[in-house]
Amino acid sequence: MTNSIDELEFTDLILATGTNTTENHPVIGTKVKRAVRQHGTKLIVIDPREIDLVKFADIWLRQKPGTDVAVFNGLMNVIIEEGLYAKEYVAERTEGFDALKATVAKYTPDYVEKISGVGAEDLKKAARMYAKANRASIIYAMGITQHITGTDNVKSTANLAMLCGNMGIEGGGVNPLRGQNNVQGACDMGALPNVLPAYQQVANEDARKKFEAAWKATLSGKPGLTIIEMMNAAGRGDIKAIYVMGENPLVSDPDLHHVKAELQKLDLLIVQDIFLTETAQIADVVLPSAAFAEKDGTFSNTERRVQRIRKAVNAPGEAKPDWEIIAGISSKMGYPMNYGTAKEIFEEITKVTPSYAGISYERIEKEGIQWPCPTPEHQGTKFLHKDKFSRGLGLFHAIEYIPPAELPDKEYPFILSTGRVLYHYHTGTMTRRTKGPSERYPESLVEIHPVDAAKFKINDGQMVKVKSRRGAVEAKAHITGKSPQGTIFMNFHFAETAVNLLTNPALDPIGKIPEYKVCAVKLEAA
Repeated sequence: MTNSIDELEFTDLILATGTNTTENHPVIGTKVKRAVRQHGTKLIVIDPREIDLVKFADIWLRQKPGTDVAVFNGLMNVIIEEGLYAKEYVAERTEGFDALKATVAKYTPDYVEKISGVGAEDLKKAARMYAKANRASIIYAMGITQHITGTDNVKSTANLAMLCGNMGIEGGGVNPLRGQNNVQGACDMGALPNVLPAYQQVANEDARKKFEAAWKATLSGKPGLTIIEMMNAAGRGDIKAIYVMGENPLVSDPDLHHVKAELQKLDLLIVQDIFLTETAQIADVVLPSAAFAEKDGTFSNTERRVQRIRKAVNAPGEAKPDWEIIAGISSKMGYPMNYGTAKEIFEEITKVTPSYAGISYERIEKEGIQWPCPTPEHQGTKFLHKDKFSRGLGLFHAIEYIPPAELPDKEYPFILSTGRVLYHYHTGTMTRRTKGPSERYPESLVEIHPVDAAKFKINDGQMVKVKSRRGAVEAKAHITGKSPQGTIFMNFHFAETAVNLLTNPALDPIGKIPEYKVCAVKLEAA
């Protein structure tokens, strides 16, 4: 997040897009609802589904899945045409405005309505609301990123925020809501194929030299592969071994038949996890690791806050903290990692990670600190880009709308979109082993619009079969207007109804994220 969670409660307007906040991020969802109810914050929701936040929204733009770029271009078209953009901010703090203006010129409200289904008058109303707010915050999640145009979608949110001067101010910004508790921290530490800690590029020779000196090792300047690219490489025989840690690709990855076949071609599959996941069940080696309450360390949350975690109970059996397992394997393979505690590792992090340089265990004993925190005297950073962007001037990107990779046709007439529900988390590795969530949401459901259900003679609670070009699953029908006509929605928490047998592995060319949110399916009574 460029800004902080608490700022959401006291800003003037929130634009929520591609985020079912109350179910996927319920703590932040509470902040949004409280902002509307208690502080008069305006709320714009852009989402194909009638999510809970729609009840609190001043306006709801219900776009067709995968048409986000067109909608954002339409909002900017109105703002520019009506002279509502922050002219001084754009002139002083940004570049590329002329190219953006030329591109969005054709995305008139009427043109956008034809693409997205969003009414022209509603688009105008939302654009004016956002532009006229003194402070406006954009929040988004995987409904924006999990498309072949996910990177374009994110850039479009940044375009809109800069256009109205909402970057670098309290209560503004572009705020991705992270999908898991330490995703931000993992990325900060370089758990991405193209960067070292603090997003220092692997391809940058100066950055590599710094880490080579610190680690006394030679580093490759070639970026690695993303998860889906790794699976494809395994299928080709280019990768012989994969080490999976805290991930369950046999439930979470798209086109699961293909994924399983690729994993089974490996010479060696290692899985390190707290439970025997579906992926661990086909592994050659399983390494039991400690859960969050069984180890010391830090997590960095969605607002960049670095927080202490402390061991509360002993890990069962032979389970060890992840860092101990990694250090032990590394040492056995000839590169000694002689760390004694998690604190020692964090002290090394502060030496090689500029944004963490001023943070210490002592400073975050009681309350976390938001990076960047470059010195021990620095108090942390509540919001980013206050006086200037890290690159100097903020860059507008002129982006054209590109349709999803797989659209409905005569054989597969429905759009399938996937996501989460409140009571379960990711692949269900933890939540489906607990009684409460399983009682509240015991099985997978297929959301079907009443008009579509009547057409196919499907009753509520009836078993239905959903088929794509890649596979088929069966689950109970849930007849509801929550999903629009022509679209069905399923969650991916249930391995026995593995919706990712259906999803399309087409990737965003830059972010390499699969298009989980749009694929073509057919529907029939089971």
